[in-house]
Amino acid sequence: MRNEENILISLTPRHAENIFSGHKLVELRRRTMHISPGTKAWVYVKLPIGAIIGRVTIRAIHTSTPTSIWRRFGLVSGLTRSEFFDYFSGVTEGVALELDDVKKMRQPICLAKLREASSGFQPPQFFVRLISSNPVLKAVKAKLLQ
Repeated sequence: MRNEENILISLTPRHAENIFSGHKLVELRRRTMHISPGTKAWVYVKLPIGAIIGRVTIRAIHTSTPTSIWRRFGLVSGLTRSEFFDYFSGVTEGVALELDDVKKMRQPICLAKLREASSGFQPPQFFVRLISSNPVLKAVKAKLLQ
């Protein structure tokens, strides 16, 4: 059965650039997102860019101690060892979302256009689910296919 779940995540410009250049193969989270492998994650890049620039597929979800995650994914995390352990400071369990099928849009959709598509649109702090009728999802899918 094919997973049709779509989510929207917000990333800093640095992390988004590392994902779309192939240097970052996992997205790290301090808490679980309750999503399934195969979920499409649309990437909103925080200001000063302020746009959805592409999407990735969540290939696998790994939950473990920060030390175990570092051993397995440290070299493809896009972080230095110090940055990694600072990020996971204070948690006993972290999450590594293994990324696949990275697709960058030819033309990003800026925040103003997202708000035109869906009045009141706010980029998520953590993540948000996008149901099939969501105007933002329709807009990004249309742009990706151009």
